[in-house]
Amino acid sequence: MEDLLTKFYELIAEFGLKILIALVILFIGKIVIKSIKKVVLKIMDKRNLDRTISSFVVSLITAALWVFVILISLSQIGIQTTSFIAVIGAAGLAVGLALQGSLANFAAGFLIILFRPFHVGDVVEASGITGVVGAINIFNSEFKTFDNKKIIVPNSQIMNGNITNYTAEQVRRVDLKFGVDYSSDIKTVKDIINGLIEKHELILKDPLPTVRLSEMGASSLNYVVRVWTKTEDYWTVYFDLTEQAKEAFDANKINIPFPQMDVHLKQ
Repeated sequence: MEDLLTKFYELIAEFGLKILIALVILFIGKIVIKSIKKVVLKIMDKRNLDRTISSFVVSLITAALWVFVILISLSQIGIQTTSFIAVIGAAGLAVGLALQGSLANFAAGFLIILFRPFHVGDVVEASGITGVVGAINIFNSEFKTFDNKKIIVPNSQIMNGNITNYTAEQVRRVDLKFGVDYSSDIKTVKDIINGLIEKHELILKDPLPTVRLSEMGASSLNYVVRVWTKTEDYWTVYFDLTEQAKEAFDANKINIPFPQMDVHLKQ
């Protein structure tokens, strides 16, 4: 019994202080990790990051910090941490290889939320798809096409290609092209189109609309019409001007010619 007590006292004398230091490191580490979590969350909230992304990032940071604190505590007791680090590294490599595609999608989703190339509700063309953005998730984004189909696209595919955001700006330019007969008077045609533009309430006065003869085609004089309107009124202006121009040309007996070809027959 005396031998057991002696060995016990020797163990306490040898490891007691080390165990105490390890516990103190764990306690201080816990306080420091909580403080870091609060700071990181505040920074992400100020940048208006998505709550899902910020919580996920904070969880990763917290896990990494706890691993660091635990390894320091074990080293104070005298346990060799080299083997633990090697195991963690091998496991991390295996997980990274297994989830390579998912990690790429996550990184792309984080970049989408961070840099905001588009928002929910925007009309976007990306990865060969044009539609309204329905949701931006961690690994993918949801689009609703104009014929009411829901398409889910991996975020890495979106970030690896061109992104066209049709609703990012408040105003857009409507480009139209009208072809009329060669016998039509240029001034008359321009006056008709300018009259339609002036009467349309949705067309902006600034920037100024333009109507110019742009091309003498094979069978028609082609006019380019450029007007500006609010983004939400784009298609209304586009269809209105197209219909009204046809009606005005008919009323003023301005022909819209079909493609023509002269055929010469040799006797």
